[in-house]
Amino acid sequence: MSPHRAEVIAAVDLGSNSFHMIVGELRHGQLVVIDRLRETVRLAEGLSDDGELSDGARARSLQCLSQFGERLQAMQAGNVRAAGTSTLRRAREDSTFMAEAEAALGHPIEVISGIEEARLIYKGVAQSLPPNDGLRLVIDIGGGSTEIILGKGVEPVSLKSLNLGCVGLTERYFPGGIINRDAFDRARVATKLELRPVKAFFRNVGDFEAIGTSGTILATERVARSLGLQESGRLTLANIETLIELMCGFESVASVSLSGLSEGRAQVWPGGLAILVELFIALRIPALQVSDGALREGLLYDLLGRLQHEDARERTVHAMASRYHVDQAQAGRVAATALRLLSHCAASWGLTSALDASMLGWSAELHEIGLDISHDGFHRHGSYVAENADMPGFPRAEQRFLAFLIGSQRHNINMRYLKQLPRAWREDGLRLVLLLRLAVLVNRSRSNVELPAIALTAADRSVYLHFANDWLLANPLTLADLQRERTYMAEVGYALEFD
Repeated sequence: MSPHRAEVIAAVDLGSNSFHMIVGELRHGQLVVIDRLRETVRLAEGLSDDGELSDGARARSLQCLSQFGERLQAMQAGNVRAAGTSTLRRAREDSTFMAEAEAALGHPIEVISGIEEARLIYKGVAQSLPPNDGLRLVIDIGGGSTEIILGKGVEPVSLKSLNLGCVGLTERYFPGGIINRDAFDRARVATKLELRPVKAFFRNVGDFEAIGTSGTILATERVARSLGLQESGRLTLANIETLIELMCGFESVASVSLSGLSEGRAQVWPGGLAILVELFIALRIPALQVSDGALREGLLYDLLGRLQHEDARERTVHAMASRYHVDQAQAGRVAATALRLLSHCAASWGLTSALDASMLGWSAELHEIGLDISHDGFHRHGSYVAENADMPGFPRAEQRFLAFLIGSQRHNINMRYLKQLPRAWREDGLRLVLLLRLAVLVNRSRSNVELPAIALTAADRSVYLHFANDWLLANPLTLADLQRERTYMAEVGYALEFD
């Protein structure tokens, strides 16, 4: 890349109804959006009850991702973050679709949790609107899920993700695209039931600014404006009820003809309207401002934060360590040792990516979170917490990576967990866990006395440790632990030698 060329970064949102891509340039530290792409792929429509994607949905998705990939390559995008949402969360993990999708796009694809999706949506909205230190309620109705976020300023306070989307609700209550009042009534009752457990989290919070984003809400605002129902750029409950009345005058989505409503959006709009009207009622929204910022913008600005060393994952790790009362001094000792050992073998073992160092450091910082639950099998408790807790900033695959490292820090290495990681991460994951185990082992005394210099030499399937000043002879318990560790490492095909 020319030294005068601005750095290009991009975000790709693999939604349940549409795929979006946003591309930006970093110019003098500022992000300038230079391109946006959107394609309707109806991914959720092609997902069966057992998690299989239809041939049609796969073909539409892969064709779209190939086009995105070509554009990214032509624009020389250096950093790309791609995220799959509700439908990919529910798709079968042993499917070949993800591998084909990554190959088509030319970049890895994360499958993010509903809570992470909500966090990124709020970030995208906050970046797209003028600063406001007050309370904001953000809602996003997607094809497969609905996110509700209460935030203050730029920080989310409460995040909820519901398995309720415009595609699924339309398919269930408007089969064949048939529209009538009974279908709307049944769809609204189903939505009420989904909202009942969460509405208390967002009620009675005082004055707030309500903001809506993404396809259903943006399309609804366009239609309402085109029909002259509102001029302020804000939707009201009366607007939505009027639009539902209008929709009931059509026999099917195929016959819907409303200014501002595309044919593709019309196919899933009935379900979206049913969700939107019940959100107004359940959350007592007086008026809803619309925002162009959404998940894709949140992904882009989150990526920018990582590049500028403002990583949400760092905050999450520190918060979790505090929540589970981790001994910070011990965690720091283990992390320092692990990263020092990594520096000795990063080149020979191919552990040179930023993710390798981050995962090793984070797993060391969190390796004792299970102690707050029970000393017996604390590594297993910690692994469960890491895999199942809400961890803002972490996609699902990275949480599993952490869970594997934490759960395999002692005793037998959990190969079942290792096989749940993406194939490209497995060998790196195994080597990183060996380094974590050694770091935990040599710091087992929990002493503040600095360890001696430890030299590590790594070959393809072997590790050699050299301790200075006959330290091992003066620490027979560590020597015994290393002899035991030799057996554990041999079980996974690695030889350990030391002196």
